[in-house]
Amino acid sequence: MAQESLVLNGHNLTLADAWSVAAQGKSVKIDPAAMERVKKSNQLLMLAAEQGVPVYGLTVGVGLNKDKSLFDAHGRLSPEVMEASKAFNRNALRAHGAGVGPDMPVDMVRLAMVIRLNTMLTGATGAQPYVAELYEKFLNQGITPVVPSQGSVGEADITLASHIGDAMMGEWRVSVNNKVIPAEEALKNAGITPLDPIGKDALSILSTNAISTAYSAKAIMDAQQIVDITPVVFGLSLEGLNGNVSPVLPQNINVRPFSGLDDSAKSIRDVLTGSYLWEKNDARPLQDPLSFRTTVFALNEAKRDLVNAQQMLSVQMNSSDDNPAVILDATQEYADNSQVKQYYVQGKDVKGAIYPSANFEPLPLALAVQKLSLSLGHLSHNSVQRTLHLSDDHFTGLSRFLTAKDNPGHAFGAIQKPQVALHSQIVDLANPVSLDGQVMAGTIEDTFTNNLYASQRLQRIVDNMNVIYGLELLHSTQAIDLRKTIMPKMTMGKQTEALYQAYRKVVPFVDQDRIYSDDIKNSADLVAGYHSQK
Repeated sequence: MAQESLVLNGHNLTLADAWSVAAQGKSVKIDPAAMERVKKSNQLLMLAAEQGVPVYGLTVGVGLNKDKSLFDAHGRLSPEVMEASKAFNRNALRAHGAGVGPDMPVDMVRLAMVIRLNTMLTGATGAQPYVAELYEKFLNQGITPVVPSQGSVGEADITLASHIGDAMMGEWRVSVNNKVIPAEEALKNAGITPLDPIGKDALSILSTNAISTAYSAKAIMDAQQIVDITPVVFGLSLEGLNGNVSPVLPQNINVRPFSGLDDSAKSIRDVLTGSYLWEKNDARPLQDPLSFRTTVFALNEAKRDLVNAQQMLSVQMNSSDDNPAVILDATQEYADNSQVKQYYVQGKDVKGAIYPSANFEPLPLALAVQKLSLSLGHLSHNSVQRTLHLSDDHFTGLSRFLTAKDNPGHAFGAIQKPQVALHSQIVDLANPVSLDGQVMAGTIEDTFTNNLYASQRLQRIVDNMNVIYGLELLHSTQAIDLRKTIMPKMTMGKQTEALYQAYRKVVPFVDQDRIYSDDIKNSADLVAGYHSQK
């Protein structure tokens, strides 16, 4: 049975749907009403050019060249005017193709393209409809422009996204079936007419945050898994430690009722349902190390920051980040002022306004990404400390370094080092970068967010945390097995036991010293893909 296409309308794209197109090959279809908005938006833009309304990127240049007139229509779009516009558009796409670094993975380029197509369908872009059709054709026919992964300062990814427009013109390179070929060849093979850009086509393709947003989206999606698995990973460690449930009791949590803290504590209590930790144990200390006691707070902040990042991402993926903003049927606030009145355009079939805007500013998303990076860093810190304590016989009452009874070797005495090394990277990666930059483009471009870099750093944090949590599981499951030898009737929580059983299928008990690298990789893979049985 053929897979149903994802219908895009500019307003309700979800991360899951976008990823199904990017990574799973689901096809897309443009909603007819959305395409009608695109058509009218383009009509409004060209009407403005005919009427001599100054339009950034259309009748005047971009950046510092905004004071240079590109052409003067004087009430009509002559062949000479149209050719001048096409020449400007072609040159703009070429001149902005300045990305550096390794090429983006194909699924990330596709994710950026489906995001950009969706934001274009809001009808605030002004590009000719064929541009939207080309995004659709490229996605559905598996033609993926080669796009470098570095070079954006986070005020629209202009030096990266331009490569997509270059490919649409039949220039540059694309990937088809994992093979890089000239874009001209790919378009010819697919029967696609190359883009002949005009009007605001070039600016609409290159002046977008879709690429950095794609990296934000992937990192946020993967961060969700880290947050989701935290309660059960923590629960296993608490059982391995013979720890105290008191810090997550509602009586304690209600003393300091931070938003969401009661739910975070409940998620930890729930994974321990049925655990021996609810029964009094004379060997259990009154208080555990702080990394155990405070994890509920670290988890709660990560959950809040994740929700905020998801909300900012949703807005970014379902609204226009174009400058200028082409607004059909624009409302009349402040239109009685001549400064505002000049933006309005009206014709026989279409009316609206074209406003210079700062909608290219992705700061809300960039800050959300960085805050999530910081809160994940705290989860990482607690995990590393918990793991170190699980190796310490002073805290567990078990063998030093969780050494099996008949193992004369080193056990877990050395494998904490990669965990500490990866956490050290996270400490660096969690530092904000949105204030780092330089004034550019003749000083008119004097701000930046570095959202691409911030999002790539969040992805590295998540990837590191998969390993860090995996190493914690290597320790906690070993501690569980050793504790069972002295507590044969010990019971585990329903969810912690499910994770324990899943883990033991990929990483066996360490009865003798062995090479651990494969165990660590298998542990990280389990963390990245595990879903709790609630």
